[in-house]
Amino acid sequence: MRAAIGLDTSCYTTSAAIADENGEIIGFQRKLLPVQPGTCGLRQSEAVFAHLKQLPELVEELMAEAKEADISAVIASATPRDAEDSYMPVFTVGRSFGRAMASTLKVPYYETSHQMGHILAGMIGNPPIAGPFVAMHISGGTTETLLCEGDTVRLIGQTLDLHAGQLVDRIGVQLGFGFPAGAALEQLAMQAVPEARLPVSLARGDLDCHLSGAETQAKRWLEAGEYARETVAAELFDFLARTAARMLAAACRETGAQTVLLVGGVASSVLLRDMIPARLNKLGCYANVLFGKREYASDNAAGVARLGMRRQLETEGLPCRF
Repeated sequence: MRAAIGLDTSCYTTSAAIADENGEIIGFQRKLLPVQPGTCGLRQSEAVFAHLKQLPELVEELMAEAKEADISAVIASATPRDAEDSYMPVFTVGRSFGRAMASTLKVPYYETSHQMGHILAGMIGNPPIAGPFVAMHISGGTTETLLCEGDTVRLIGQTLDLHAGQLVDRIGVQLGFGFPAGAALEQLAMQAVPEARLPVSLARGDLDCHLSGAETQAKRWLEAGEYARETVAAELFDFLARTAARMLAAACRETGAQTVLLVGGVASSVLLRDMIPARLNKLGCYANVLFGKREYASDNAAGVARLGMRRQLETEGLPCRF
């Protein structure tokens, strides 16, 4: 079976995947970057070094997992976003490794962005989306709404300060959880019922948001012992759901899109997958709300690999089934 290798070396995760000519993920490996307890991430230089150590091992495991694959292309996420000024040192690891692999295998090499990889990974397991749609990318490094059509994206709205994943991780680490803290904080949040104590802060007709005020208030509550730990956690997820819903409703009004796709690590939250659609309905926005498979929500190379296979088929003039 012909296939493409995809590589993604983000600020949080080293990952590699293989997609076949039907768009099926036949190999998938990922490993979080090592972070010291009590901290919220790594410096770029530390992350680059970690990727250099982890990526060869992951690729070895990947090739053992899909040893029957006939590799036809290699693709890497070379930038954070599809923008001329988009750059982070961590992505040079995947880019350099991918170019070397393609040269050794004598196959074409392609590049994409980390964000496009998230969007395409979010489509795995969902029916094809007809026409333009709104994607919300919510993670530790991004909180944006985008108008997507084909392989092009246009920024519609964004956070003006803190990212959603940063908010979750900072409060989670303050509560003593390891980084990333999303899963542990969510389990704590499930033990309480929120009452919308954190006001949302939006701008530009609800297209943009501010999240740093919620961090400040949540830290004050914890330091003062004003609310129980589980109450603070529940309020935080409720705040994110209300903020995301308002931004998505505004993006749908702005673009006329009838479908929204939520991607990124924060979008793997079970709570948010229930709360955001419910909030959208309360706002009178009845868009078709889609989430990708949870295993492909956090940083991963699955969508990157699928795009590599698609580009190779298109280059050869062959039909693409996905």
